[in-house]
Parts: sequence; structure tokens; C-alpha cells
Amino acid sequence: MKKLFSTESILQDSGLTAIRIIVGLFLAYHGWEVFDASKMKDYAVWDVFKESASPSFMVYLGKGSEFAAGVFLSAGLFTRLACLLIIGTMLYITFFVGHGKFWYEDQHPFLFALLAAVFFFIGPGKWSIDALAERTYPKK
Repeated sequence: MKKLFSTESILQDSGLTAIRIIVGLFLAYHGWEVFDASKMKDYAVWDVFKESASPSFMVYLGKGSEFAAGVFLSAGLFTRLACLLIIGTMLYITFFVGHGKFWYEDQHPFLFALLAAVFFFIGPGKWSIDALAERTYPKK
């Protein structure tokens, strides 16, 4: 009970690793639609994409980014680069695909962007491929 009211972290590495993996898996799940051609065609006819020079390219770029960045985030591989990709993609979805109402309608992509920002600043954590690579091949 004492630890509950203290300012010390509780299972910081384990907790952040679990959250990083879950967030990454959710993103990869949403991006999995990149492999469904009919779903991608449905997205390409949305008004917001019809206005672009290449609607199909934009849709595949977005869904491919979600999938790839989600996989990298889950694995803790190139974590900060994956976070930048997530932030860019999710803010584009929030403000250009959505209506920018991140306090209501566009909360999900905005929250993904915020979580990616958290992992950008704190890094991948102790249990990640990035950390394993750093331990295996230390910087000189």
C-alpha cells in the first residue's frame, strides 16, 4: 500500500514493455488491411483521398505505415523511427482524414500519436531488440 502512494515507479520496465507491445500490435492489426485489396479500394474512394493525385498510393502508404511501424514498435526495433512514422501517420489521419476533433471524433489516431510520442521520448526500454543490439554491439 505504501508503494501505491509513493512517487517511485512500479515495474517500470515490464509495464512499459507490455504497453509498447500492445500498442504496436494494435497498430499492426489496423495496418493489416494493407493486404486486403478490396478494403483498400473502399478507402481509396473516400472523398478525402479522391482529391489527392494518387488515392491508392495514399491509402497504401497510410496502411503500410501503420503495419510496419506497429511491427517495429512491438519488437522494439528502430523504435524511435517507428514512433516518428506513427506520429506523422496518426496526426495526418486526425487532422486531414478526420476532422481534427481529437477531443471527440478523432481520439483514437490522436491517442496513438501521443503514445508514440511517449515511446519516442522514453525509448524502447530494456526488453527490446534495440536494447539487445546496444548490449551486443556497444557504441565506441
